[in-house]
Amino acid sequence: MAMQVGSGQAGSGRRGRRRRRHAPMSEINVTPMVDVMLVLLIIFMVAAPLLTVGVPIDLPETSAKALEGDTEPITISVNAAGEIFIQDTPITIEEIVPKLEAIAANGYEERIYVRGDQDADYGTMMKLMGRISAAGFKRLGLVTLEERDS
Repeated sequence: MAMQVGSGQAGSGRRGRRRRRHAPMSEINVTPMVDVMLVLLIIFMVAAPLLTVGVPIDLPETSAKALEGDTEPITISVNAAGEIFIQDTPITIEEIVPKLEAIAANGYEERIYVRGDQDADYGTMMKLMGRISAAGFKRLGLVTLEERDS
């Protein structure tokens, strides 16, 4: 009898091992997911500064602190030649107000940043800001670089 009990246990032990070998994994391996997330984080950290407005402007420097905001503002640029751009699109000064009214998601409370080259004509800058302000846009600001000590 002992022989039968022993052989029965050996048979059931083998069956148990076979089931364990082919049993589905119950744990999820998160290491590949973490690796992918870290790579994506690095890619976005490197790419984010490159997504700024692409009109080449030599901004003046100031000691004022940066403004905080919750949404991306509309950026208007004036280069040294006096050409005006909304984001990267060239535009004339006469078209500026209708275009702003069309693209302003928050209406007249939309933040508008004016970037002017330090060699840009002061009159052009003031005419541009005057038209935007007269149209009813109240959140208007100038973009500068932080002043560096020489």
